[in-house]
Amino acid sequence: LGWKFYDADDYHSPENKKKMAEGTPLSDEDRIPWLCALHDILRREDLSRQDAVLACSALKKMYRHVLAIGASAIESNQPGQPGENPALKILFVHLDGPIDIIAGRLEKRRGHFMPRELLKSQFDTLEPPTAPENFITVSIEKSLSEIVLEIESTVFQG
Repeated sequence: LGWKFYDADDYHSPENKKKMAEGTPLSDEDRIPWLCALHDILRREDLSRQDAVLACSALKKMYRHVLAIGASAIESNQPGQPGENPALKILFVHLDGPIDIIAGRLEKRRGHFMPRELLKSQFDTLEPPTAPENFITVSIEKSLSEIVLEIESTVFQG
């Protein structure tokens, strides 16, 4: 796509990374400052009229709302109030697949702070996107080229 790419894992606090490395799942309270920082990055890119890709495990609807709205989304799950920054236009790509495939991929990952043991807690936390969220669901059981083609096709169709 030629867009800037951000890996949300790069923006976790040292405390969050340590917690995950020790096998402790993050709480909402752990994630909110991280999500707000990610929103700020996306807002900055939007204000610069730049498109960007953010790889992020935005597991809950509220997390996706914070990415789109910012800190004000925490107090209310409602659309922004007049005078607030409008929600960012984000296409959420829900990569969907069985836990065993994802676990296998996690085992092959080297030097990452999140152990395979936390995967079940992520599945337990997951709230797949639903309408009216702007999203597509793509199966990870497809080949990488098929996954990329499906995402690109959606992006270019607007």
